[in-house]
Amino acid sequence: ASAAQRTITLRLSDDMRFRHDRITLREGETVKFVIRNSGRVMHEFVLGTQAEIDAHAVRMKQRPDMAHDSPYMAHVAPGQRQTLVWTFNRSGEFVFACLLPGHYEAGMKGTLVVK
Repeated sequence: ASAAQRTITLRLSDDMRFRHDRITLREGETVKFVIRNSGRVMHEFVLGTQAEIDAHAVRMKQRPDMAHDSPYMAHVAPGQRQTLVWTFNRSGEFVFACLLPGHYEAGMKGTLVVK
């Protein structure tokens, strides 16, 4: 976290949206994400390529109670917050999403553009 060059706060809510759904970063930048759940249900933040997000969404439908412990994921209970620190070591377009069943399909996703 001490290597983070900036902090971005993302708000998750029960309207199935992220507050900040498009973020532009620089290749090599280390970001500290503060993920706040202002809703009444569990939400999550999962970072990846579109193909990775789509594959994970399928697995979540099959196993909605699947445990998450990867460094690019955060489960956030109602009224709580989690932090995630990530260094973006390649350029491209990436996706972040809440993959709990029904959330992603309702539009709970965003785009990260790394230049």
